[in-house]
Amino acid sequence: MDITLSQCFIAVDDHDKALAFYRDALGLEVRNDVGYEGMRWVTVGSPAQPDVAIVLEPPLADPNASPADRAAMADLLAKGLLRGVVFSTDDCDATFERIRAAGGDVLQEPIDQHYGVRDCAFRDPSGNMIRFAQPRER
Repeated sequence: MDITLSQCFIAVDDHDKALAFYRDALGLEVRNDVGYEGMRWVTVGSPAQPDVAIVLEPPLADPNASPADRAAMADLLAKGLLRGVVFSTDDCDATFERIRAAGGDVLQEPIDQHYGVRDCAFRDPSGNMIRFAQPRER
């Protein structure tokens, strides 16, 4: 039995700003853009991984959620407390420079980590931490 990743979800509070980051700065392709009951979901992904989708969704994508729950999720997102994703790259330094040149909000410049990768980190426009990791040669 094989199990593979199909989709992951990132909460965003402004889809247009998120697209400027994920599509324009990172180079991901937009695969779907749908709305339902006042909410919007935009699916993006790497052309190199056609079977893996990243869904940019509202902080609480449940039409039955209470206003208090929606406010709580929006507060967590605003504080940057929701998790983002880690991307793999074959050149951490070049990836860092490309994203920084596109206006990315730098959290960490490229550094060799003790756990075997060289990585860097940015915040997306909603405050999520997005990391880029390159395995170090041994």
